[in-house]
Amino acid sequence: MHTLSLSKLRFTPFQILVHLASLLPLAALLWDIWQGQLSVNPIQDITFRTGKAAMVLLVLSLAATPLNTVFGFRQAVKVRRALGLYAFLYATLHFFTYAWLDYGWNLRLIGLEITEKLYVLVGFASFLILIPLAVTSTKGWQRRLKKRWKKLHRWVYLAAALVALHYIWVQKADIREPLIWTGILTMLLLLRWRRLHFRLQLPHKHSRALENKPSS
Repeated sequence: MHTLSLSKLRFTPFQILVHLASLLPLAALLWDIWQGQLSVNPIQDITFRTGKAAMVLLVLSLAATPLNTVFGFRQAVKVRRALGLYAFLYATLHFFTYAWLDYGWNLRLIGLEITEKLYVLVGFASFLILIPLAVTSTKGWQRRLKKRWKKLHRWVYLAAALVALHYIWVQKADIREPLIWTGILTMLLLLRWRRLHFRLQLPHKHSRALENKPSS
């Protein structure tokens, strides 16, 4: 008989806080639906709120590694996967609200929207990218894919960029908040690029050092 180790189920206070905070937008949305406190366009309200939550959590998941490497905040890495999965949860709710509540799974109309409206195409593309990333987020898939796992999960940066573009596009009136999150995302991408560039430079520096080393 297999028993679960209590140590594996142990969460730090920070992890508990992150889980609760990540579920807060969903809890608030369900409460507003139950209380009838949504706007005059409830479907649009649900679509916007789930999309915004997905964007914020995706950016926060990408911030986990820089918080660890730059500031030494190791707790951030422990919640990176959870933040990414919560982002996917809200992205899925966002898509289902659009496809089901708004269009009643009318594939012809949805297809026309995707082909005729670029912001819909961009949002749909980002969601498609997130699907395999969420499916392969487990340690089991990490072991199966080995080096390919990291290559696959680098696509999250493209997904995040598309999400940011989609967010700016749909926020027609006031784009200040989308621009703030896009700015944060840009900084994270620059940090990632610098880190990757540094790693690529190391082998070249090492090889040049060996070439310049005098033979004995």
